[in-house]
Amino acid sequence: MLALLLFVTWLLLTQSFSPGQMLMGAIVAFLATQAMAALKPEPVKLRQPAAIAKLLSIVVADIIRSNFAVASLVLFRRRGRVSGFIHLPLEITNSYGLAILAVIITATPGSLWVEFDRHRSTVLVHVLDLVDEDQWIALIKRRYEALLLEIFGQ
Repeated sequence: MLALLLFVTWLLLTQSFSPGQMLMGAIVAFLATQAMAALKPEPVKLRQPAAIAKLLSIVVADIIRSNFAVASLVLFRRRGRVSGFIHLPLEITNSYGLAILAVIITATPGSLWVEFDRHRSTVLVHVLDLVDEDQWIALIKRRYEALLLEIFGQ
């Protein structure tokens, strides 16, 4: 399935169905599929698939809201606003859950996943408008991590 999707994606991106592009797409699809098989990713186990819709709606709303907040910060610079780093302690250990949390934090304007410390189970997050570190930690844990724990478990 992965090889087929990669092959079709290759043809769509090159916007050509010439024999050369078909051969190149087939080679890329085959090599990429072999590379993925060598990685032996663990199977995805969803505990609460219904929570995915809730998480998606929260993330989309937060991204839209954050776009306006960041635009406001950039256009109308307010005094006393500083950016900074927070150390976010995590309960989630599932690699898929961590990857999705990294995407959510980075895709939301005004925040960036910088570094993950697996031994301490913490993430270093840069926040553009850091007013209260504890508030940011509570927000991420309540809005995102709690749902990811429902979806993937630990």
